[in-house]
Amino acid sequence: MGGWIACLVALARTFKDHKAPSGLVLIAPALDFTQSLLWDRFPPEIRSQIERDGAWFRPSAYDPIPVPITHALIQDGQRHCLLGANFDPGCPVHILQGMDDSDVPYTHALRVVERLPKTGTLLTLIADGDHRLSRPQDLQRLLTTVAEFPISAD
Repeated sequence: MGGWIACLVALARTFKDHKAPSGLVLIAPALDFTQSLLWDRFPPEIRSQIERDGAWFRPSAYDPIPVPITHALIQDGQRHCLLGANFDPGCPVHILQGMDDSDVPYTHALRVVERLPKTGTLLTLIADGDHRLSRPQDLQRLLTTVAEFPISAD
C-alpha cells in the first residue's frame, strides 16, 4: 500500500505545482490492490459479506490477528486507481520486487512499469525475494538503490 500512496502523493505534488520528489523507490508496489488484488479475486461469498457486514477479516501470514478488509477501503481504493492509464509521478522510479511474493505477484509490478514513463523507470526482480524483502541482502539492495538517487540541493 505504501508504494500506491507514494505515487498518489507524487502525482498530487506535480499537479499542485510543488516540487516533485527526487525519485521513488518502491518495494512491491500494490497500486490499485483493493480492486485487482482483492475485490476482483474475492469469491462471491466474501464480496457479499463485505457488502452486507461492512468488513471481512482476512487471515494474515504476518500476524495472528486477521486484517479487516472493509467496504470503505474497497470504495476508497476505487476512487484512487492509477493503472487504468499511463501516469507520470514527475521523477525517476525504481521498483524492487520479490518473485516469491505471495501478496503482490511480480506480474503486478510489470503492470505498474507498463504505466510509468519509460525514461527513468527501473524494475529489479529478486528471484527468491518475498513480499517484505527484509533479509540482509535485500536491505542492502534497498540502501544501494536509494543512494543512487541524487539529493536535491533545493
